[in-house]
Formats: sequence, C-alpha cells, structure tokens
Amino acid sequence: MNRQEPGRDRSGNGRNGFTLIELLVVIAIIAILIGLLMPAVQQARSAARRMQCQNNLKQIALALHNFHDVNGAFPPARLILNDLQYPDPQARLYGLDEPSWLVRILPYIEQNNLHDLWDEYLPYGMQDPATRLTSVGILLCPDRNGGTNAVTPDEVTTITFPCGCGGGTQTIPGGPIADYVCNHGDPSPGAIGSYDDFYWGGKGTGVIISSTAEYNRAGHTIPGWLDKIAFRNVTDGTSNTLLVGEPHIPRGQLRKSPYNGPSFYGRHLTHFARIGGAGVPLAHSQDDTRAGVYSFGSPHTGVVQFALTDGSVRPISTSINTQILGRLANRSDGQIVEEF
Repeated sequence: MNRQEPGRDRSGNGRNGFTLIELLVVIAIIAILIGLLMPAVQQARSAARRMQCQNNLKQIALALHNFHDVNGAFPPARLILNDLQYPDPQARLYGLDEPSWLVRILPYIEQNNLHDLWDEYLPYGMQDPATRLTSVGILLCPDRNGGTNAVTPDEVTTITFPCGCGGGTQTIPGGPIADYVCNHGDPSPGAIGSYDDFYWGGKGTGVIISSTAEYNRAGHTIPGWLDKIAFRNVTDGTSNTLLVGEPHIPRGQLRKSPYNGPSFYGRHLTHFARIGGAGVPLAHSQDDTRAGVYSFGSPHTGVVQFALTDGSVRPISTSINTQILGRLANRSDGQIVEEF
C-alpha cells in the first residue's frame, strides 16, 4: 500500500494548499487591515478637499484684489435702489436684477470669455439663457458641489425678507450656484423695514456690499455704482476683516433658494452674500437650527473657511463668540478684535 508522505499532495508535486481555516484567517486579517486603513484614507481625502476649498478662496481673494487695482474699489455685491429713500416711481426701475459681484470678477479668475457674454448692467432675465446656465468650477467647494453641474432650475418659492415681511411667491430663474459668498457686514444697521437696513445700497458694513445704482432719467442703469468700498475704507485693518466665506446651507436646501439659489442673480442677497454678528452666528453644522439664512456655514467639520481682506485664508471655529464675529464682519466699527 502506498502511503502519502507528510507535506506532499496526492499528485506528488510537493506543494501544500491552504486549508479552509487558513484561508478564513487570511481574509480576516485583510479585512482588519482595510478597516484600519480606510479612516486614514478618508481623512487624507477630506484634508485634500479642504485644501482645495482654501485654494479656491485664495484665488477669489486674489481676483478681488486685482479688481480693486483696476477699478479703485471692490465690486458691489449687487445694484439695488432703496425704494424708501428714493420714492420716485421712475427711479425704482434702476438696480434690482442686474448680475451679482461674482460676474464682475470673472475676468480675474480666467473666465474672460464667459464674462464677455454677460452685460453687468442688464437685468438677469434678459441675459443670454445659455450664459446664465454656465457654472464656474472655482466657485464650488469639493465637499459640497464640486465635480457637479451645479445649476439650479427655475423655482417657485415663498420669500421672507430680513425684516420679517413677506415677499410673496416668486419665480426664481435658474442659474449656477456658488459655495462662496461675500461678507456684507454685521446686522447693526438693522432689518426692520427702514431705509437704513443693511441690505439697501450703501448700508452694509462689510467689504462687498449692496450699492445704489447709477442711473439716468432716460430709464437706464448706466455703468458704475455709487457706494464704493476701497482698502482705505477698511479702517479696522485688512487682516481683521472678513472678505469672502462659505454660506450656511441646511440639510435638504442644497441648490434651493433662498439658501443656495442662482449666485449670479442680483435680486436675492443670500444667494451670494452673508452677514455675521449678534443673532447671526456661524452654523455648527447643516442641522444647526440657531443659524439662519444670513449665516455663514461650512461642510467642513468644526470650522468655516474665510478669506480675509488682506488676501489670507484661514478657518474660523464655529464656536467663535458672535461679538467677535460681528467685529470681523464690520470693516470700520473701531472695535478691537480679540484672538480668533
């Protein structure tokens, strides 16, 4: 009788196979290694996306500096005429739907061809439809809308103004959204239905604010804007004043007005601008019910990323005191900004 020698298979080639138990042990070890490595890989990817977001903010801040160098001032957040201060019915035709500040900086973020298709002084709805639906990658955070065609469709929504007044049901035309918004200031001017409210032309305390439109009596908005903010107006210091940041967008509100509507559409301020200060904290998360439609917020855990007026970019903790936040948002309140 032939007996199989230990360590040899029946074919006599001297190779041992894996037993089922050995195979299961190897699989278990591989699974454990993958489980240990995956969090590190995810953290590395998250850090890379956050770095890309910081780079986007840096490029936007640089674009705003270049715009300032050419025009002697930062761009207006939008053109809007204060109906309460200018009651002339004819005057109400000027400044409302023209493109936002984001259109004005397109040449400075290597989007000259797209900018040439826009008319900065023509109402949004009268712009070329194809142009209105063209998104710009640098305006999108990779943790939020990056890698997508981030364009909102036409939307019917109910608008509530900052004063609590109902704006009624409005149709919001479609267009590209943005994950970066300008600092319009703090809430100190008020939002009570007065001509001094922060959202009117020249009333914002930030760096990129709503401006009164220049117009003529022939019924046309003319090139230029009246309420210009330049470096010399940022008397609290450019390193202590916010320029651009990330907007708070609650869960389920992505690409929906008023939190995340078409960013080139100048009518609705929250599509491209935010404020900060008392009563308007940084959002801790997309589920933070303390934060509102005018708050800054971020998809990055624990921080909101900002470009300051000096061009630097830094994350600011979502736990920042709202008094300090308001001082950072106000370009010239004369208050000392504590460590942040």
